[in-house]
Amino acid sequence: MARFTDQVAIVTGAAGGIGLGIARRLASEGAAIVIGDVSDHARAAADDIGKRYNVRTLSFVGDLSQPGVAEKMTAEAEKAFGRIDVLVNNAGGGILRHSLEHTEETLQATINRNLWTMLRCTLAVLPRMKQRRYGRIVSLGADSVYTGLDLHAIYNGAKGGVHGATVGFAREVARDGITVNAVAPCGVETEEVKKAAAANHPLIQAMMSMIPMGRMAQIEDVAAAVAFLASGEAGFITGQILSINGGTAMG
Repeated sequence: MARFTDQVAIVTGAAGGIGLGIARRLASEGAAIVIGDVSDHARAAADDIGKRYNVRTLSFVGDLSQPGVAEKMTAEAEKAFGRIDVLVNNAGGGILRHSLEHTEETLQATINRNLWTMLRCTLAVLPRMKQRRYGRIVSLGADSVYTGLDLHAIYNGAKGGVHGATVGFAREVARDGITVNAVAPCGVETEEVKKAAAANHPLIQAMMSMIPMGRMAQIEDVAAAVAFLASGEAGFITGQILSINGGTAMG
């Protein structure tokens, strides 16, 4: 299925992990891919995707939480491809520790990575999408916002902000041909999580105990949900937070 033929998708935080899986899924369905990441690995990831799926790619290295950086990335994407159809706000990553053990630096880093990147990237693409009267914005939230997982209070504050902003943006642009949604995964079996599980990290055990299906989410589970919400098929779905959680929160 080539749902994204002739479309251009920006995926942030896609130099590895979940973001790379999402970028690969969209590319496999025909999308040209822009990888925005703070890591220099973005270039190698973009090159690999281009060769693997025979699509056009662009990499952008920069801290998208800082003023002006997301706008620069968006301008470069539009210059290279002439359009932006899809934005996936995947960039994030929390510093997980007891709330009173956070420092000013870890507080700022957690909010910047998860909330400010989503806000700045969304604000950068919206004028362009409104002009073309088409766009799909999908952000990565978190199931822990609902479950109250240990060590996640500050992280949940940032991801809860992503959930709230998603709903607000969706209402503002509902008549402009743009949908704005989020997916909220539980623990995802990335390489980092696999290592923690092998070391019997108590947080991983706590996550597992909360999932009725008895397993972590796979990167492919998240990528499939993002691809659906980013597609034309989801044109009447907006302002929603879709849980990818194996049943940790139901209803």
